[in-house]
Amino acid sequence: MSWKVVRASKFRHVYGQAVKADQCYDDIRISQMTWDSNFCSVNPKFVAMIVDASGGGAFLVLPLSKTGRIDMSQPTVCGHTGPVLDIEFCPHNDNIIASGSEDCSVMIWEIPDGGLVSPLKDPVVKLEGHSKRVGILSWHPTAHNVLMSAGCDNVVILWNVACGEAVVRIDSVHPDLIYSACWNRDGSQILTSCKDKTLRVLDPRKGTVLYEREKTHEGSRPVKAVFVSDGKILSTGFSRMSERQVALWDPVSELDTSSGVLLPFFDPDTGIVYLCGKGDSSIRYFEVTDEAPYVHYLSMYSSKESQKGMGYMPKRGLEVNKCEIARFYKLHERKCEPIVMTVPRKSDLFQEDLYPDTMGPEPSVEAAEWFEGKEGKPVLISLKDGFVTTTKSKEFKVHKSLLKTTAASSGHHNNSGVHALQEEVNTLKEAVEELTKRVCELESKM
Repeated sequence: MSWKVVRASKFRHVYGQAVKADQCYDDIRISQMTWDSNFCSVNPKFVAMIVDASGGGAFLVLPLSKTGRIDMSQPTVCGHTGPVLDIEFCPHNDNIIASGSEDCSVMIWEIPDGGLVSPLKDPVVKLEGHSKRVGILSWHPTAHNVLMSAGCDNVVILWNVACGEAVVRIDSVHPDLIYSACWNRDGSQILTSCKDKTLRVLDPRKGTVLYEREKTHEGSRPVKAVFVSDGKILSTGFSRMSERQVALWDPVSELDTSSGVLLPFFDPDTGIVYLCGKGDSSIRYFEVTDEAPYVHYLSMYSSKESQKGMGYMPKRGLEVNKCEIARFYKLHERKCEPIVMTVPRKSDLFQEDLYPDTMGPEPSVEAAEWFEGKEGKPVLISLKDGFVTTTKSKEFKVHKSLLKTTAASSGHHNNSGVHALQEEVNTLKEAVEELTKRVCELESKM
């Protein structure tokens, strides 16, 4: 007689549940673009979704409380001339969101508290440097105003957003299309997956390859990868027979033969990775540990309707008194539906084992300092009494005198203080010359 031993885990009984219909966001025309990004970004203030738009690209930003049927006249962010491919809220300011588009540009927007009352067409900053469409965006987790973008020109650019400057341009590493790009927990490394079936870990300031792994998945469909605990890397991809796979470097598990790309979301606080397949109607979740087989299947949330995209709420936006450990915002054809992941507990007390100190909204280093080599460790917060910000949201300041229209041509580390000062002096000189010219014209008319 053989006994099946059930692996002990406090997350063994995690279950997913959709919210009630009146807490969804209805009558939204989600984008029909065939691009493998999340199409959704969310924070404790807003939920943003890429939507269909004629004559350009647009995305919708709604306050979390604005549930129910969304009027067709609801204002959108509509400054791009081509379809929007990716959006991501800034982790250090809930009112700032970045967007990448087929028009080859990246735009930074500031959303007013309470949401939009009229269409937003003019970005705070426009970043131009890619020669093909921009499909991947990722804010630095600890450095203020540092944004990474990756385009179909096989180039990764690191921007100092406040100056509108491309400080690092990584253009000789990837021989083919970049499928995914992300930071590690403290932003000291970048992980990319590429059409050449190679995963690369990069030094973000030098733009050099620290190490790489070839042929992680043999299939030809896109590979996605994220850093998990202890520097390990989890990737999702396909076998030669189009079986979907999840791999933690060496251990590989085959899941099924669906064709949708798996979007991985890793929670470093619990060690759980959630896999959301585009076109699927399910979310699988696994626990990543140090014991073989390293990736342990927990359970699966299933529903009737397939998902076109997925947003993932930061930990500080969860309801800890209900033992909520994750919340997803699932995009349907015409609505957005929150999905809550809960650990069943009888006690109403704060569950310290479920909620260790987590990443807060406060950056630990400024952009200029980080590009000069200063590291920034995550600033952690406690969720014991529910997160309440004790400091004003990190102000988003743009040095307009330093903005450039085609900053990316500057290459590596062109952010010296002398160069910036010279730019400002030139701008002031032009202003003085223009003023002098106007005074002369007025005097001649008198």
